[in-house]
Order: sequence, then C-alpha cells, then structure tokens
Amino acid sequence: MQGSKKMRTALSVAGSDCSGGAGIQADLKTMTLNGVYAMSAITALTAQNTVGVRSTAEVTPEFLKDQIDAVFEDIFPDAVKIGMVSSAELIRTIAERLKFHMAENVVIDPVMVATSGARLIHEDAIDVLKNELIPLATLVTPNIPEAEVLSGMKIQNKDDMRKAANIIGEAYHCAVLLKGGHSVSDANDLLYVNGNYKWFSGKRINNPNTHGTGCTLSSAIASNLAKGYDLESSVQRAKDYISGALAAMLDLGEGAGPMDHAFDLNSRFAK
Repeated sequence: MQGSKKMRTALSVAGSDCSGGAGIQADLKTMTLNGVYAMSAITALTAQNTVGVRSTAEVTPEFLKDQIDAVFEDIFPDAVKIGMVSSAELIRTIAERLKFHMAENVVIDPVMVATSGARLIHEDAIDVLKNELIPLATLVTPNIPEAEVLSGMKIQNKDDMRKAANIIGEAYHCAVLLKGGHSVSDANDLLYVNGNYKWFSGKRINNPNTHGTGCTLSSAIASNLAKGYDLESSVQRAKDYISGALAAMLDLGEGAGPMDHAFDLNSRFAK
C-alpha cells in the first residue's frame, strides 16, 4: 500500500489496573513511549488504586486463548511481556499458546505480590509458573521476594543475588534480571546470562511513588528487544527510562502512586 508504515510491535499479557499505574495500563503507556505498537491480552480485571487491591475478576482460559490468538494471527508481536497471571489454568493457557505461535523475545515479570502488599497469585499456580511458563522466557525479571521463591534460597546481600540468579538461570534455561531493592543492593540490578553476570547500577531516587515499577521495567525491556536491541542494551535503556519516569516526581493518590510514564512526551497534542 502506498504510504504504508511498518512499526515494531509488542504484546502485554497481564492484569488490568483500573487506576492506571500498573498492569496492562502501565505496559501500554510504556510500550508506546518506547516506540513500539502496543497490544494486550488481559488475564484479569482488578479493582485497585494506590492504596491497595479491592477485588479481582479473572478471565476464562478460553477467552485468554482467544485474545492471544487474535493478536498473533493478525499482528504477530516482535516481543511479548507477561505480567500478573494468578491461576494455574491461565498460566497453562499462556504457555501453550506461546509454544504454538513460536513467540519470540518473551519477557516474564513473575508478579506474585503487589507493591501494596496484596498477594496476586494462587499457591498452586506457582509450580505451573515455574515448570511450564518460565522455561519459555528469554528473560525473567524477579524482585528479591520473587527470586527467593524461584531459587528456594534467602537473599540478603549481593553474593546471594549472584547465587540466586545462577540457580534460576540454570534451572529454567533463561536470562535473569534480578532486581535490587527490598534493602538488598538498593537500585542495582543483576543480569545473568549463560554463566555471565553484569550489574546495572541505578540512581536511587527518593520517590515513594513506585506503583507499577516492575511492570514498567519489563515492558520497556520487551519494547527494546522488539526494536532489535540486544539484551544488555535493552536492560540499560529500560533502566534509563524508568529512572526518568521516577525522577519526574508525579504525585497522585494517597498511597504508593504511579510514575509519570509520559515524562518524555513532547508531542504538540500532549500540551
């Protein structure tokens, strides 16, 4: 078609956050601001805000399958980011469809607990996540508590982070970005790829509004992988983006508020 434009694409498979700071909404904003065409397959609706999660309503496995198939059969994504999936049945559905469509550049944020402290995954789903979904990942991005679950060990310092990243990477045959924080290594993250380690230092930004940081980081990494950047460059670019979003110091809500995903938006339509 004359005048047609092609664009790299990314799919987010995650839960909806009606307050807009995390989940699908954060992913779509992040992907858009990182220069890819953003698509979504929603795993659950959540009634939440910056203070906490009030209730959740999961979609059926059949409907999740239809969403994923609808995307892949028409606009094949260059990368896939997977976030909150709370039940074993939905995790199995995602794993089966990713294998069927031979998805590429799969980034899994193994969301288990919300920033507010609410538990977001059923106990029986953790084994399915570990055994069926994470082995399909190009990269998995756990925080300290999630890495403790995946590695089976307590993480209290940087040496523990190295050991845990190695355990996870070797067990699931994927790259691991083990995120600091939770009083361990502060804002520094550790990337483990095939026996090699690389630390990514982050600026510690004194901003209590961190709702959706994990969703945002994994979506930014997926966006950069979709554009053809290598894994290290994708992580660095994503870290730089999230630092900018935090440094913008947006202040909304009564609890841990959202970041300003659009801090770098210069469109005349944004004025």
